[in-house]
Amino acid sequence: MAPSRRNFIRTASLFAAASVIPGENKIFSATGVSANDRINVAMIGGYGMGWNDLVSFLKNPEVECVALCDVDRNVLNRRTDDLIKLGYKRPKLYVDYRYMLENKDIDAVIIGTPDHWHCLILCDALEAGKHAYAEKPVGNSIAEIDIIQKAVRKHGKIVQVGQWQRSQPHFVDAMDYLKSGKLGRIRMCKAWSFIDWKTAVPKVPDSPTPQGVNYELWLGPAPMRPFNQNRFHHNWRWHWEYAGGEMSDWGVHLIDYILYGMDKSIPESVMATGGKYAFPDDDMETPDTMTAVFDFKDFSLTWEHSIGIGLGNWKRPHGMAYTGEYGTLVLDRNGWEVFPEKKMIEAVPLQKNTGTGLDIHVRNFLDCMKNNTPDKLNAGIDIGCKVAMVAQMGNIAYRTGEKVSWDNKKQKFNTSAANKLITPDYHNGFKLPAY
Repeated sequence: MAPSRRNFIRTASLFAAASVIPGENKIFSATGVSANDRINVAMIGGYGMGWNDLVSFLKNPEVECVALCDVDRNVLNRRTDDLIKLGYKRPKLYVDYRYMLENKDIDAVIIGTPDHWHCLILCDALEAGKHAYAEKPVGNSIAEIDIIQKAVRKHGKIVQVGQWQRSQPHFVDAMDYLKSGKLGRIRMCKAWSFIDWKTAVPKVPDSPTPQGVNYELWLGPAPMRPFNQNRFHHNWRWHWEYAGGEMSDWGVHLIDYILYGMDKSIPESVMATGGKYAFPDDDMETPDTMTAVFDFKDFSLTWEHSIGIGLGNWKRPHGMAYTGEYGTLVLDRNGWEVFPEKKMIEAVPLQKNTGTGLDIHVRNFLDCMKNNTPDKLNAGIDIGCKVAMVAQMGNIAYRTGEKVSWDNKKQKFNTSAANKLITPDYHNGFKLPAY
């Protein structure tokens, strides 16, 4: 059967009904927060970052987890056990998120699915009247990014994108220094991610779908393919049909702060090169080695990533650098420092990380929900869409092998090959949302 956004899969409904704990559904926090103050959250996609997000949410006394959703019942069972071990009650369980969205007890959803599902789930959540904490990138294509931005504006719900570095205190301090002008005119920026823990993904044959997995629902709008473990949990991010590789994974986090610090959005042009240089015969589609150059007319941004090598620029596995006339500011998740140019300014020793960015980011989202203040979100939808767009441009330049430029008025690129990658083809009866 080909499911649509309105044609729900009955097997998922039966599983959900069988998994719901009967009886009273109101849950109270051990800290004594009243039901009127409670915020009921539900998690969609719990294998990886979605679970980390939920744990952060539960550190806030007014939050209760009332539902979990995952197409893999093994993940559902494991995360339910994890919640119980942490002292929380058993939530309702769902395989199909669309049934979960019918639950009127839910105030907000955490979207931690593979990237190719982000657009559909977020749009459906907004239509169902839910607020959302959405993992980055907000979309897996330029068309989806545009749709999501329009959907959030239409429905007026609070949507925080999981670019939690926007809430990390030392990142904020680094931006204060950058905007002070002490570096002088900045001409070059860099962002990079070097990953020595990541190795090859050896090719394996297709296999039967694991027991408990609704694989057709996992594929959703992606093309129908036989099950292969290299396209499933975690490794989906190395395949274009589901994600954008390292550029849209770490790149979205790091390039975001270049855009923020330099107060820019769309580059004038992008060039990219790279390939599967480290593991040419493995099962990843996205490049393990890549360099992209973004021209913003008055400064350049160079993105670099390398899988299998851990020592990057300034001896940091990941980071950002802003090079001005008087010095360079280097920033990563551990801290920031300033290296003077010919002693024209004073050096700033390493200012170490303080606080937990994810926890602060979630708290910011909850406060904005309570107060209905979307303008106070640390990473609202405009921020998420801006960097997702830039990351898509980098990947499109790489995939086409062309220097690409984006015409924002015409909503198209300067080449036909690039334009073919703007809008994804949806499959299996799913339709790209219309806004």
